[in-house]
Amino acid sequence: MAQTIIEKIATQHNASDAGGPVHSGDYLRIRPKHIMTHDNTSAVMGKFASIGAQRMHDPAQPVFAIDHDIQNHSPENLGKYARIEAFAAAEGVDFYKPGTGISHQVMIERGYVTPGSMVVGSDSHSNIYGALAALGTPVVRTDAASIWATGETWWQVPPVARVTLSGSLQAGVTGKDVIIALCGAFNHDEVLNHVVEFAGEGLEQLSMDQRMSIANMTTEWGALAGVFPFDSVLHSWLCDRASWLASRGTPRYTLEDVSAWARDPITADPDAGYAVELGLDLGSVIPYVSGPDHVKVMHALPEIEAQRVSVQKAYLLSCVNGRLEDLREAAAVIDGHHIADGVEFYVAAASETIQEQAEADGTWKTLGAAGATFLPPGCGTCIGLGAGTLEPGEVGISATNRNFKGRMGSRDAKAYLASPAVVAASAVAGHIAAPSPFTPCPLRTTCERTPAASVAAGVPIVEGFPAQITGRLLWMPVDNLNTDGIYSGAMTYRDDVTPDEMGAAAMENYDPTFTDLAESGDIVVSGENFGTGSSREQAATCLKVRGIACVVAASFSQTYVRNAINNGFICIACPSLVEALRATHAEDGRATIPADEATIDFAAASVSLGGVSYAFTPLGEVPQAIIVAGGAEAMVKSRLTGH
Repeated sequence: MAQTIIEKIATQHNASDAGGPVHSGDYLRIRPKHIMTHDNTSAVMGKFASIGAQRMHDPAQPVFAIDHDIQNHSPENLGKYARIEAFAAAEGVDFYKPGTGISHQVMIERGYVTPGSMVVGSDSHSNIYGALAALGTPVVRTDAASIWATGETWWQVPPVARVTLSGSLQAGVTGKDVIIALCGAFNHDEVLNHVVEFAGEGLEQLSMDQRMSIANMTTEWGALAGVFPFDSVLHSWLCDRASWLASRGTPRYTLEDVSAWARDPITADPDAGYAVELGLDLGSVIPYVSGPDHVKVMHALPEIEAQRVSVQKAYLLSCVNGRLEDLREAAAVIDGHHIADGVEFYVAAASETIQEQAEADGTWKTLGAAGATFLPPGCGTCIGLGAGTLEPGEVGISATNRNFKGRMGSRDAKAYLASPAVVAASAVAGHIAAPSPFTPCPLRTTCERTPAASVAAGVPIVEGFPAQITGRLLWMPVDNLNTDGIYSGAMTYRDDVTPDEMGAAAMENYDPTFTDLAESGDIVVSGENFGTGSSREQAATCLKVRGIACVVAASFSQTYVRNAINNGFICIACPSLVEALRATHAEDGRATIPADEATIDFAAASVSLGGVSYAFTPLGEVPQAIIVAGGAEAMVKSRLTGH
């Protein structure tokens, strides 16, 4: 049977007893080339110890790169970083200190990501590795601990979407504009929980920095990965990178390796099947602005510029747009100007190497002369940590990848996303503005879906798994309820949070009244793409410790589902129930609506509410077994100890 690029890479990293080609839908054990963790390494260390692991299975497999809370110089945070560094030294793991750069940029720069490899990270933006013709995808902290201990974790091969890019970009249009266009034009879950393979003659003009921006934000689009093919653009970039690595004495790959990849690149079979085929004419793309509060809300730049939306803060940083090409684009716009009165302009390179390059060519000086405030190479403000976060009532324009309410500071602020050039132009103008005139143009797109195969009603129930759950429904009438809303970033990187504090913080960014409404045994129900955004594990565990029985949604972020299942928490996709609740409570404007009691029957794969049954996608035996075991940690511990 023919295979896509993704299925071929998954086959090469399959550690299951049954070998042979794998395809979408298959469950398997995977052995990734590398597993990256950042500040959350400390949390993974705790899980690693709790499962009884005595040593790393393969010290060359993990990489630790500190990047998220590096502006926090408190004794507690510095102590955490020191413990991570000491652990890395004891285990022989590569460690990159705070200030080296954003973890994903470090993984790419330092040669850990290679074509045809599967490289995972305990961070939702691991999709960026797909720019190098690799399968980069997020895993969760429990998976990371499992990989440290055994070299492996579980994975279900996702459905695959192909996105064909045709035509040529207009001058001044960037990769960030392309991915915002894709998120805005195809905003009905066309690629939710898919892996995206990019194809078409339009690829040849996309630089590697632009490809990284696009692959990175396939996360916000809802995809589990976004993968570009091996071509001449990547070949040239890899040759330059191999020479750079050799000059630093760290030749993780060589020019000979690059030649070998070029001779035999992984390509999709001509008759490979795709769940959905999308097309975008790059010539129809102009600069766009995304938001506020939602990535998939898209505005053509000429339209929003006419509204003269005032901004108080502008940001040029992050793993999506902190590379040299991005900094140069902003510098070209801002050269000879100064940021407007009342605007703060924050700039951080994606790595210390990029900052050195920007300093050497004058880009850094140009940005500084315009009034930029420089921050160290790291995540910081993008996740609402450190200097420059949004205050209540403020509006920010940002070259980051997320603008969820409360992510970059106050939930009473608004954040828009745009390209570095638009961010720079807006900082100078004092309102959202274009760096040069653009004429509105309708996006030229195509979409063709392959009908989904029918799913059998019900599956066998694993011994010990509950046959039924009954509880009151808490209806949350929103789509894309993100992890920042479920569990705030400010809590995520604290290691001293008790279970009670975690439960009390559940949903506080989405609905501050939730903590008073929710009762043990309640069932949370919400709309499409529940749990989108960051890969933070606590967004699942906070609901579990709060006593929520399970979450039902029209659809989920697959990363959220991994976190839930790995922690023994049940998630069920039941769009028909969601549709019924939308209709019943259409006039109720509350963020959380207590509803009637319902019964979930896992054997029948149905939810009963008010005498009506609603079918859901059956929960398979693999996730049932993990839940019965008490979570993935318990399963790995049993494997290590033999009982």
